[in-house]
Amino acid sequence: MKIGELAGRTGLAPSRIRFYERIGLLKVERQSNGYRTYPPQAVLLLDLIAAAQQAGFSLDEIRTLLPPDLAQWKHGTLIETLRSKVQDIEALQARLAQSKAHLVALLAEIEAKPEEIDCAANARRVLSRIRSGELESPVLATGDVTTLRKASRRRPVRAG
Repeated sequence: MKIGELAGRTGLAPSRIRFYERIGLLKVERQSNGYRTYPPQAVLLLDLIAAAQQAGFSLDEIRTLLPPDLAQWKHGTLIETLRSKVQDIEALQARLAQSKAHLVALLAEIEAKPEEIDCAANARRVLSRIRSGELESPVLATGDVTTLRKASRRRPVRAG
């Protein structure tokens, strides 16, 4: 089938199909006139690529997941790869939950700013409490502390 028909069957733009071909995810035959001819299994392959991307797989991961010939696809390898991706997603969720907890604790501490001090002084106060271990919130990552330090050095915006 030609690229227009394949695009119609899959809902993908021809440019995306050519991109998948260019990066090696999709094999195509060329006719003598230069037209691309796609095998019937190209529809299934493109649907698998789309499903894998929606599941969070990168194109590089998809390239290693899909064999050159779908008839050679090993069930055990597929199951192992999918389980590994589930574990990756669970680890990411745990890191995101931890980051959220850090931000919520930091936000609460910043919101508790005494009225008599400005924002920069409050940032110094919060940093001091983090460094001393006074805060029961989890320790911030180095990048977070650096960001707070920079914020504490900024001059406040004055309403004009």
